[in-house]
Amino acid sequence: MGSVITDSNANIRRRAQLKAYALIAPLALLLLLTFAIPLGFILTRSVSDPELVETLPNLSGALAAWDGKSAPPSSLLDAARADLDQVEPQKLADVARRLSYEGSGFRSLLTSTKRKLKTDPATAFNDPLWQNRETWQAMKRAVGPVTDYFLLAAIDKKRDYQTGLQDGSNRGLYTGIMARTFVMAIVVTVVCLFLAFPLCSYLARQSDRLRNILLLFVLLPFWTAALVRNTAWMIILQDRGAINQVLLSLGIIEAPLSLMYNRGAVIVAMAHVMLPFMIFPLLASMRSVDQRLLMAASSLGAGPAMTFLKVYLPQIMPGVMAGSLMVFIVTLGFYITPALLGGPADQMISYYIAQFTTATQNWGMAAALSVILLIATGLLYLLQTSLSRRFQGGAR
Repeated sequence: MGSVITDSNANIRRRAQLKAYALIAPLALLLLLTFAIPLGFILTRSVSDPELVETLPNLSGALAAWDGKSAPPSSLLDAARADLDQVEPQKLADVARRLSYEGSGFRSLLTSTKRKLKTDPATAFNDPLWQNRETWQAMKRAVGPVTDYFLLAAIDKKRDYQTGLQDGSNRGLYTGIMARTFVMAIVVTVVCLFLAFPLCSYLARQSDRLRNILLLFVLLPFWTAALVRNTAWMIILQDRGAINQVLLSLGIIEAPLSLMYNRGAVIVAMAHVMLPFMIFPLLASMRSVDQRLLMAASSLGAGPAMTFLKVYLPQIMPGVMAGSLMVFIVTLGFYITPALLGGPADQMISYYIAQFTTATQNWGMAAALSVILLIATGLLYLLQTSLSRRFQGGAR
Protein backbone atom coordinates (compact mmCIF):
# COMPACT_ATOMS: atom_id res chain seq x y z
CA MET A 1 0.00 0.00 0.00
CA GLY A 2 2.83 2.39 0.87
CA SER A 3 4.56 1.87 -2.49
CA VAL A 4 1.30 2.58 -4.32
CA ILE A 5 0.87 5.86 -2.46
CA THR A 6 4.49 6.80 -3.17
CA ASP A 7 4.08 6.11 -6.90
CA SER A 8 0.87 8.13 -6.96
CA ASN A 9 2.56 11.09 -5.29
CA ALA A 10 5.45 10.85 -7.74
CA ASN A 11 3.04 10.88 -10.68
CA ILE A 12 1.24 13.91 -9.25
CA ARG A 13 4.55 15.79 -8.85
CA ARG A 14 5.59 14.79 -12.36
CA ARG A 15 2.34 16.08 -13.85
CA ALA A 16 2.68 19.30 -11.88
CA GLN A 17 6.20 19.77 -13.26
CA LEU A 18 5.01 19.12 -16.80
CA LYS A 19 2.25 21.71 -16.37
CA ALA A 20 4.80 24.22 -15.06
CA TYR A 21 7.09 23.54 -18.03
CA ALA A 22 4.15 23.92 -20.41
CA LEU A 23 3.32 27.31 -18.89
CA ILE A 24 6.84 28.67 -19.34
CA ALA A 25 7.39 27.03 -22.76
CA PRO A 26 5.91 29.98 -24.76
CA LEU A 27 8.12 32.44 -22.88
CA ALA A 28 11.19 30.24 -23.39
CA LEU A 29 10.41 29.98 -27.11
CA LEU A 30 9.93 33.74 -27.35
CA LEU A 31 13.26 34.39 -25.63
CA LEU A 32 14.94 31.87 -27.91
CA LEU A 33 13.58 33.45 -31.08
CA THR A 34 13.93 37.11 -30.10
CA PHE A 35 17.04 37.08 -27.91
CA ALA A 36 19.19 33.96 -27.95
CA ILE A 37 19.24 33.40 -31.71
CA PRO A 38 19.80 37.09 -32.64
CA LEU A 39 22.50 37.32 -29.97
CA GLY A 40 24.21 34.26 -31.38
CA PHE A 41 23.99 35.77 -34.86
CA ILE A 42 25.61 38.99 -33.65
CA LEU A 43 28.41 37.14 -31.86
CA THR A 44 29.04 35.07 -34.99
CA ARG A 45 29.05 38.02 -37.38
CA SER A 46 31.53 39.94 -35.24
CA VAL A 47 34.23 37.32 -35.91
CA SER A 48 33.08 36.03 -39.31
CA ASP A 49 35.10 36.99 -42.39
CA PRO A 50 34.32 34.49 -45.18
CA GLU A 51 34.38 36.62 -48.35
CA LEU A 52 38.04 36.30 -49.35
CA VAL A 53 38.55 32.66 -48.43
CA GLU A 54 35.38 31.60 -50.27
CA THR A 55 35.88 33.73 -53.39
CA LEU A 56 39.68 33.68 -53.82
CA PRO A 57 40.75 30.30 -52.35
CA ASN A 58 44.18 30.14 -54.03
CA LEU A 59 45.11 33.63 -52.88
CA SER A 60 43.79 32.90 -49.38
CA GLY A 61 46.00 29.82 -49.09
CA ALA A 62 49.06 31.73 -50.29
CA LEU A 63 48.37 34.59 -47.89
CA ALA A 64 47.93 32.18 -44.98
CA ALA A 65 51.36 30.68 -45.72
CA TRP A 66 53.00 34.12 -45.86
CA ASP A 67 54.18 35.56 -42.53
CA GLY A 68 53.17 39.12 -43.44
CA LYS A 69 56.58 40.50 -42.44
CA SER A 70 58.90 39.52 -45.26
CA ALA A 71 58.66 40.73 -48.85
CA PRO A 72 55.57 39.38 -50.62
CA PRO A 73 56.60 36.26 -52.59
CA SER A 74 55.79 35.81 -56.25
CA SER A 75 53.38 33.01 -55.33
CA LEU A 76 50.92 35.67 -54.15
CA LEU A 77 50.75 37.22 -57.61
CA ASP A 78 50.38 33.81 -59.23
CA ALA A 79 47.53 32.89 -56.87
CA ALA A 80 45.84 36.25 -57.39
CA ARG A 81 46.11 35.87 -61.15
CA ALA A 82 44.54 32.40 -61.07
CA ASP A 83 41.64 33.49 -58.85
CA LEU A 84 40.88 36.81 -60.51
CA ASP A 85 40.80 35.18 -63.91
CA GLN A 86 38.03 32.79 -62.79
CA VAL A 87 36.02 34.76 -60.23
CA GLU A 88 32.54 36.03 -61.01
CA PRO A 89 32.04 39.83 -60.98
CA GLN A 90 29.38 39.72 -58.24
CA LYS A 91 31.54 37.68 -55.90
CA LEU A 92 34.50 39.93 -56.65
CA ALA A 93 32.34 42.90 -55.66
CA ASP A 94 31.73 41.27 -52.26
CA VAL A 95 35.48 40.82 -51.75
CA ALA A 96 36.11 44.40 -52.87
CA ARG A 97 33.54 45.66 -50.35
CA ARG A 98 35.26 43.75 -47.56
CA LEU A 99 38.71 45.03 -48.53
CA SER A 100 37.38 48.58 -48.87
CA TYR A 101 37.06 48.59 -45.06
CA GLU A 102 40.87 48.61 -45.07
CA GLY A 103 41.27 51.25 -47.75
CA SER A 104 39.40 53.00 -50.54
CA GLY A 105 41.48 51.79 -53.48
CA PHE A 106 40.74 48.07 -53.42
CA ARG A 107 37.54 48.15 -55.44
CA SER A 108 39.12 49.87 -58.43
CA LEU A 109 42.28 47.80 -58.06
CA LEU A 110 40.50 44.45 -58.25
CA THR A 111 38.06 45.39 -60.99
CA SER A 112 40.72 46.98 -63.22
CA THR A 113 43.05 44.03 -62.72
CA LYS A 114 40.36 41.54 -63.67
CA ARG A 115 39.48 43.59 -66.75
CA LYS A 116 43.13 43.73 -67.85
CA LEU A 117 43.49 39.98 -67.41
CA LYS A 118 41.02 39.63 -70.30
CA THR A 119 42.49 42.35 -72.53
CA ASP A 120 46.18 42.70 -71.62
CA PRO A 121 47.34 40.00 -69.17
CA ALA A 122 50.96 41.11 -69.30
CA THR A 123 50.22 44.49 -67.65
CA ALA A 124 47.39 43.38 -65.37
CA PHE A 125 49.49 43.62 -62.20
CA ASN A 126 51.51 46.73 -63.10
CA ASP A 127 49.57 48.89 -60.68
CA PRO A 128 51.94 50.13 -57.91
CA LEU A 129 49.51 48.95 -55.25
CA TRP A 130 50.34 45.35 -56.11
CA GLN A 131 53.97 46.07 -55.21
CA ASN A 132 52.99 47.57 -51.86
CA ARG A 133 53.40 45.30 -48.85
CA GLU A 134 50.48 46.98 -47.05
CA THR A 135 48.14 45.86 -49.83
CA TRP A 136 49.01 42.24 -49.22
CA GLN A 137 48.89 42.71 -45.45
CA ALA A 138 45.36 44.10 -45.73
CA MET A 139 44.37 41.05 -47.77
CA LYS A 140 46.01 38.76 -45.23
CA ARG A 141 43.93 40.35 -42.46
CA ALA A 142 40.85 39.48 -44.51
CA VAL A 143 41.73 35.78 -44.76
CA GLY A 144 39.02 34.14 -42.68
CA PRO A 145 36.78 32.49 -42.07
CA VAL A 146 37.36 33.73 -38.48
CA THR A 147 38.95 37.10 -37.75
CA ASP A 148 39.51 39.61 -34.98
CA TYR A 149 39.57 42.53 -37.42
CA PHE A 150 36.11 43.90 -36.61
CA LEU A 151 36.47 43.58 -32.83
CA LEU A 152 39.83 45.34 -32.96
CA ALA A 153 38.43 48.05 -35.24
CA ALA A 154 35.57 48.59 -32.76
CA ILE A 155 38.16 49.67 -30.17
CA ASP A 156 40.19 51.61 -32.77
CA LYS A 157 42.97 49.04 -33.05
CA LYS A 158 44.52 47.24 -36.01
CA ARG A 159 46.82 44.25 -36.29
CA ASP A 160 50.11 44.95 -38.01
CA TYR A 161 52.22 41.93 -38.87
CA GLN A 162 55.47 43.78 -38.15
CA THR A 163 54.69 45.90 -35.08
CA GLY A 164 51.73 44.00 -33.61
CA LEU A 165 48.65 45.87 -32.40
CA GLN A 166 48.60 49.55 -33.22
CA ASP A 167 46.12 52.41 -33.41
CA GLY A 168 43.76 52.26 -36.35
CA SER A 169 43.13 54.98 -38.87
CA ASN A 170 40.02 56.20 -37.00
CA ARG A 171 42.12 57.72 -34.20
CA GLY A 172 39.82 56.99 -31.27
CA LEU A 173 36.56 57.40 -33.19
CA TYR A 174 34.64 54.40 -31.84
CA THR A 175 36.08 54.51 -28.33
CA GLY A 176 35.07 58.16 -28.18
CA ILE A 177 31.55 57.33 -29.37
CA MET A 178 31.31 54.54 -26.81
CA ALA A 179 32.47 56.85 -24.03
CA ARG A 180 29.97 59.49 -25.14
CA THR A 181 27.18 56.91 -25.09
CA PHE A 182 27.96 55.82 -21.53
CA VAL A 183 28.37 59.39 -20.29
CA MET A 184 25.00 60.41 -21.72
CA ALA A 185 23.36 57.31 -20.23
CA ILE A 186 24.86 58.11 -16.82
CA VAL A 187 23.69 61.73 -17.01
CA VAL A 188 20.15 60.66 -17.93
CA THR A 189 20.16 58.16 -15.05
CA VAL A 190 21.26 60.81 -12.55
CA VAL A 191 18.67 63.30 -13.82
CA CYS A 192 15.90 60.70 -13.54
CA LEU A 193 17.00 59.79 -10.02
CA PHE A 194 16.97 63.40 -8.83
CA LEU A 195 13.56 63.99 -10.39
CA ALA A 196 12.05 60.72 -9.18
CA PHE A 197 13.29 60.83 -5.58
CA PRO A 198 11.18 63.73 -4.25
CA LEU A 199 8.18 62.66 -6.34
CA CYS A 200 8.30 59.09 -5.00
CA SER A 201 8.77 60.37 -1.48
CA TYR A 202 5.59 62.43 -1.86
CA LEU A 203 3.61 59.63 -3.54
CA ALA A 204 4.58 57.10 -0.85
CA ARG A 205 2.83 59.22 1.80
CA GLN A 206 -0.43 59.68 -0.12
CA SER A 207 -3.59 57.60 -0.14
CA ASP A 208 -3.95 54.81 -2.65
CA ARG A 209 -6.57 56.68 -4.65
CA LEU A 210 -4.57 59.89 -5.00
CA ARG A 211 -1.39 57.93 -5.70
CA ASN A 212 -3.03 55.98 -8.52
CA ILE A 213 -4.38 59.17 -10.08
CA LEU A 214 -0.96 60.82 -10.02
CA LEU A 215 0.69 57.71 -11.43
CA LEU A 216 -1.57 57.96 -14.46
CA PHE A 217 0.25 61.16 -15.40
CA VAL A 218 3.56 59.39 -14.94
CA LEU A 219 2.43 56.71 -17.39
CA LEU A 220 1.58 59.18 -20.15
CA PRO A 221 4.97 58.77 -21.89
CA PHE A 222 4.24 55.05 -22.28
CA TRP A 223 0.96 55.81 -24.01
CA THR A 224 2.51 58.13 -26.57
CA ALA A 225 4.46 57.00 -29.60
CA ALA A 226 8.18 57.79 -29.60
CA LEU A 227 7.93 59.85 -32.79
CA VAL A 228 5.09 61.92 -31.32
CA ARG A 229 7.05 62.58 -28.12
CA ASN A 230 10.14 63.71 -30.02
CA THR A 231 8.06 65.87 -32.36
CA ALA A 232 6.47 67.53 -29.35
CA TRP A 233 9.90 68.34 -27.93
CA MET A 234 10.92 69.78 -31.30
CA ILE A 235 7.89 72.07 -31.19
CA ILE A 236 8.72 73.14 -27.64
CA LEU A 237 12.46 73.68 -28.14
CA GLN A 238 12.71 75.14 -31.65
CA ASP A 239 13.53 78.81 -32.26
CA ARG A 240 9.85 79.69 -32.56
CA GLY A 241 8.81 77.11 -29.99
CA ALA A 242 6.88 77.53 -26.79
CA ILE A 243 9.87 78.25 -24.53
CA ASN A 244 11.43 80.90 -26.76
CA GLN A 245 8.06 82.54 -27.44
CA VAL A 246 7.34 82.87 -23.72
CA LEU A 247 10.81 84.24 -22.96
CA LEU A 248 10.61 86.71 -25.85
CA SER A 249 7.16 87.91 -24.84
CA LEU A 250 8.33 88.49 -21.26
CA GLY A 251 11.36 90.44 -22.49
CA ILE A 252 13.80 88.08 -20.79
CA ILE A 253 15.70 87.45 -24.03
CA GLU A 254 16.08 89.50 -27.20
CA ALA A 255 16.85 86.62 -29.58
CA PRO A 256 15.71 82.99 -29.57
CA LEU A 257 17.87 80.61 -27.59
CA SER A 258 19.46 77.65 -29.36
CA LEU A 259 17.69 74.85 -27.53
CA MET A 260 17.68 72.20 -30.24
CA TYR A 261 20.34 70.07 -31.92
CA ASN A 262 22.52 69.93 -28.82
CA ARG A 263 23.18 67.50 -26.00
CA GLY A 264 20.94 69.29 -23.54
CA ALA A 265 17.88 68.73 -25.70
CA VAL A 266 18.74 65.04 -26.10
CA ILE A 267 19.19 64.53 -22.35
CA VAL A 268 15.94 66.32 -21.48
CA ALA A 269 13.93 64.30 -24.01
CA MET A 270 15.47 60.98 -22.95
CA ALA A 271 14.93 61.74 -19.26
CA HIS A 272 11.28 62.50 -20.03
CA VAL A 273 10.88 59.05 -21.58
CA MET A 274 12.89 57.14 -18.96
CA LEU A 275 11.54 58.79 -15.81
CA PRO A 276 8.76 56.18 -15.24
CA PHE A 277 11.39 53.41 -15.30
CA MET A 278 12.95 55.08 -12.26
CA ILE A 279 9.75 56.01 -10.47
CA PHE A 280 8.06 52.64 -10.19
CA PRO A 281 10.87 50.55 -8.60
CA LEU A 282 11.87 53.47 -6.36
CA LEU A 283 8.26 54.00 -5.23
CA ALA A 284 7.87 50.31 -4.46
CA SER A 285 10.97 50.40 -2.24
CA MET A 286 9.83 53.54 -0.43
CA ARG A 287 6.42 52.04 0.28
CA SER A 288 8.03 48.95 1.81
CA VAL A 289 10.17 50.94 4.28
CA ASP A 290 9.54 49.94 7.88
CA GLN A 291 8.57 53.21 9.56
CA ARG A 292 9.19 51.69 12.99
CA LEU A 293 12.90 51.57 12.26
CA LEU A 294 12.92 55.28 11.49
CA MET A 295 11.11 56.08 14.75
CA ALA A 296 13.48 53.81 16.66
CA ALA A 297 16.50 55.59 15.18
CA SER A 298 15.06 58.98 16.15
CA SER A 299 14.28 57.80 19.67
CA LEU A 300 17.88 56.61 20.07
CA GLY A 301 19.20 60.08 19.27
CA ALA A 302 19.95 59.85 15.55
CA GLY A 303 19.46 63.09 13.64
CA PRO A 304 17.62 63.39 10.33
CA ALA A 305 20.80 63.01 8.26
CA MET A 306 21.99 59.97 10.22
CA THR A 307 18.54 58.36 10.07
CA PHE A 308 18.40 58.90 6.32
CA LEU A 309 21.89 57.50 5.63
CA LYS A 310 21.91 54.60 8.07
CA VAL A 311 18.28 53.48 8.17
CA TYR A 312 16.22 54.87 5.29
CA LEU A 313 18.69 54.75 2.39
CA PRO A 314 19.72 51.08 2.84
CA GLN A 315 16.05 50.06 2.72
CA ILE A 316 15.33 51.88 -0.54
CA MET A 317 18.69 51.06 -2.16
CA PRO A 318 17.31 47.99 -4.03
CA GLY A 319 14.78 50.27 -5.74
CA VAL A 320 17.43 52.90 -6.47
CA MET A 321 19.77 50.35 -8.02
CA ALA A 322 17.01 48.59 -9.97
CA GLY A 323 15.66 51.84 -11.39
CA SER A 324 19.12 53.19 -12.18
CA LEU A 325 20.16 50.00 -13.92
CA MET A 326 16.95 49.88 -15.97
CA VAL A 327 17.24 53.53 -17.03
CA PHE A 328 20.94 53.19 -17.82
CA ILE A 329 20.67 50.05 -19.96
CA VAL A 330 17.62 51.22 -21.93
CA THR A 331 19.19 54.65 -22.53
CA LEU A 332 22.26 53.04 -24.09
CA GLY A 333 20.11 51.91 -27.02
CA PHE A 334 18.42 55.23 -27.82
CA TYR A 335 18.43 56.03 -31.53
CA ILE A 336 15.45 58.17 -32.60
CA THR A 337 15.75 60.86 -29.93
CA PRO A 338 19.43 61.74 -30.55
CA ALA A 339 18.86 61.56 -34.32
CA LEU A 340 15.99 64.08 -34.20
CA LEU A 341 17.02 66.42 -31.38
CA GLY A 342 20.82 66.11 -31.32
CA GLY A 343 23.64 67.30 -33.50
CA PRO A 344 26.39 65.24 -35.15
CA ALA A 345 28.40 65.23 -31.90
CA ASP A 346 25.44 63.94 -29.88
CA GLN A 347 24.78 60.66 -31.68
CA MET A 348 25.10 57.50 -29.62
CA ILE A 349 26.52 54.13 -30.60
CA SER A 350 23.14 52.85 -31.83
CA TYR A 351 23.22 55.45 -34.61
CA TYR A 352 26.46 54.06 -35.99
CA ILE A 353 25.29 50.47 -35.64
CA ALA A 354 22.23 51.41 -37.70
CA GLN A 355 24.42 53.11 -40.29
CA PHE A 356 26.61 50.03 -40.67
CA THR A 357 23.60 47.75 -41.10
CA THR A 358 21.48 49.91 -43.43
CA ALA A 359 23.81 52.30 -45.26
CA THR A 360 27.14 50.52 -45.71
CA GLN A 361 25.90 46.97 -44.97
CA ASN A 362 29.02 46.33 -42.92
CA TRP A 363 27.46 43.66 -40.70
CA GLY A 364 30.79 42.68 -39.20
CA MET A 365 31.45 46.17 -37.84
CA ALA A 366 27.86 46.58 -36.65
CA ALA A 367 28.07 43.25 -34.81
CA ALA A 368 31.47 44.11 -33.31
CA LEU A 369 30.20 47.42 -31.92
CA SER A 370 27.18 45.58 -30.51
CA VAL A 371 29.43 43.01 -28.82
CA ILE A 372 31.64 45.71 -27.30
CA LEU A 373 28.53 47.49 -26.01
CA LEU A 374 27.18 44.21 -24.62
CA ILE A 375 30.44 43.41 -22.82
CA ALA A 376 30.79 46.91 -21.38
CA THR A 377 27.18 46.88 -20.20
CA GLY A 378 27.62 43.48 -18.56
CA LEU A 379 30.76 44.60 -16.74
CA LEU A 380 29.05 47.75 -15.48
CA TYR A 381 26.10 45.67 -14.34
CA LEU A 382 28.39 43.42 -12.31
CA LEU A 383 30.17 46.46 -10.86
CA GLN A 384 26.89 48.12 -9.93
CA THR A 385 25.60 44.94 -8.30
CA SER A 386 28.81 44.58 -6.29
CA LEU A 387 28.70 48.21 -5.14
CA SER A 388 25.05 47.86 -4.14
CA ARG A 389 25.79 44.81 -2.00
CA ARG A 390 28.77 46.52 -0.37
CA PHE A 391 26.70 49.62 0.34
CA GLN A 392 23.93 47.62 1.97
CA GLY A 393 26.43 45.47 3.90
CA GLY A 394 28.25 48.55 5.17
CA ALA A 395 24.97 50.14 6.21
CA ARG A 396 24.16 47.17 8.39
